[in-house]
Amino acid sequence: MNMRNDDYRGFDGTSQEGSFQEGPGRAEPIQGGPNFEESEQSNAGAQAHETGSYSQGWNQPRGGAEGTGASMPGPQGVPSQRQYGPQAQDFQGQGQEGPMVTPLPPQPQQKKKIGLGAATALAAVAAIAAGSIAGAIVGLNSGGNNDTSVVNEALKAQPTANSTGKEPEEGSVEEVASKVLPAVVSIQTVTRSGGAEGSGSVISPDGYVLTNHHVVAGAEHGGMMQVTMNDGSKHDAEVVASDANTDVAIVKIKDVKDLPFLQFGDSDSVAVGQEVVAVGSPLGLNATVTSGIVSAKNRPVRASQEGGESSLIDAIQTDAAVNPGNSGGPLVDRDGNIVGMNSMIASLSSNSTGEGGSIGLGFAIPSNFAKRMADELINDGKVTHPTLGVKVLARDDGNGARIAEVEPGGPADKAGLKEGDIVTRVNDRLIENADALIAAARSQDFGATVTLEVTREGSDDSRQVEVTLSGE
Repeated sequence: MNMRNDDYRGFDGTSQEGSFQEGPGRAEPIQGGPNFEESEQSNAGAQAHETGSYSQGWNQPRGGAEGTGASMPGPQGVPSQRQYGPQAQDFQGQGQEGPMVTPLPPQPQQKKKIGLGAATALAAVAAIAAGSIAGAIVGLNSGGNNDTSVVNEALKAQPTANSTGKEPEEGSVEEVASKVLPAVVSIQTVTRSGGAEGSGSVISPDGYVLTNHHVVAGAEHGGMMQVTMNDGSKHDAEVVASDANTDVAIVKIKDVKDLPFLQFGDSDSVAVGQEVVAVGSPLGLNATVTSGIVSAKNRPVRASQEGGESSLIDAIQTDAAVNPGNSGGPLVDRDGNIVGMNSMIASLSSNSTGEGGSIGLGFAIPSNFAKRMADELINDGKVTHPTLGVKVLARDDGNGARIAEVEPGGPADKAGLKEGDIVTRVNDRLIENADALIAAARSQDFGATVTLEVTREGSDDSRQVEVTLSGE
């Protein structure tokens, strides 16, 4: 599978080759973006399933030249992804080719002999069936029973209030939807080269909205932006600040007050298997509600951004259906609190430009991280991240993150880490590759002390090292 973004249309989709990156590091290239042309279907007898691709974010494209798309994100691990860091690595995943379906050749028919008794029995059955049919036809033609009074009486009955006749149960999807929908908006951006649509969560009564960077990237450089509320009203809006590395942005709706808004939940307390609800505007269909569960936590996912940049998130994975246009919308718990911001999907496509939809693999930025980013963007206009002070190799062999360079005087240097050390665990979290280490470090608080499990290549011995993280 590849990490893709199905949100743009008309933007330049090229990616720059990455080179080696640092702890919070550098991004590795991947082609992304939707293909908005109709695909031709083969008339051949056998059709092959396409390999999967990760789609970042889901703002529904608008405008732009026909068939063009912007390169968007891709995760890591199984799918193809891009790596932050000093050294470029192509995280092209080993997407498995789907099964091919080929019609079976026709089997030769064998003549069968039927005995006299069987033939007589079949003739009798046929005669009975023919008589029944004839009788039915005679009955319809000869009967005068065309009375529709009974069915008309049934059709005149008043419909019931709802299927159960009861108020929505607390914590049900119906009850959650009634709470959340008024505070979820659809975002439309238009530029000279194209446009995009996405979703967002109102996080304050004066109109601040949390969304994805890739939803509003086009509006940051002279584009126009409009927000549509759940009641259908439209308002002008502007980008306050955004960060491509984390794919978080803040939008301010102009001239509004006393808006309904959503509260942040604690994403650290979210459990695998917990029921969640996704709300947004997939494919431009405003106020769409889907439900599912938390499928996994701490899933490092990388996706390309406009202009050759990439984002890396330590995602919550969900099977709630999310599609192009859901980007920036909330993933909420059964109390209606934000536990994640829907940002990326994995989709089945043979290449990075094929348009994809939900296959039950969606990825959301955890609410605790998104809230911290929102605070910094609103108050400082930029974000910073905790760092270990190392550069890591972009290679992905699943055996940890190999340190390529240690920053003199940085946290890792002070803790005694050396070039060639391989980090295999941060606290209790398994580290399989460079992205996992970067995502784990970013998810910590500034000044936090973490315990690293470290080995050397070719050695089975490991040691534990405590490192106190610092800002970038």
